[in-house]
Amino acid sequence: MNRCVFASAVAILLCSIHVSPARAQSKSAPPPTKVATAAPAASSGTAGKWVPPVKGIATVDLVQTQPKVVGKEIVTVLKLKNTSTGSINLLKVDQLWYDKKRAVVSSATTYNRKPFLPGEIIDLELRAPRNGQEDVNQMTFAHANGAVKANKVKALQ
Repeated sequence: MNRCVFASAVAILLCSIHVSPARAQSKSAPPPTKVATAAPAASSGTAGKWVPPVKGIATVDLVQTQPKVVGKEIVTVLKLKNTSTGSINLLKVDQLWYDKKRAVVSSATTYNRKPFLPGEIIDLELRAPRNGQEDVNQMTFAHANGAVKANKVKALQ
């Protein structure tokens, strides 16, 4: 009988100790003061927003520089603008170099792993090993949900 009284007294004591820190924290803090902050300037109207990705064929505008030989590589720089209504995810560009007999002699691949938002402009660089027999090249574009149609333009707007 003494144990039951002692155990219940200890339980009440522990409960009161356990509840008191919770009551100490329940006091409400004063409301935060509102500070006027300027919104960061975005390069496109969709920066910082989630844009649904394109399913199927996406479109981009392409400005391509002339390929340059740098050391033992052929470097091609591309400037792309997303003209689709949705974001292009996991953009992939493949470049194949052919010789005069139209046999593949070199290739390069590059990726844009970030979502490519509508109206956004990005630069991509392709580096293909050089062997001296390159004549013409061909590029193919693809993304995670389909193909990409590239329209060559002289300058991006």
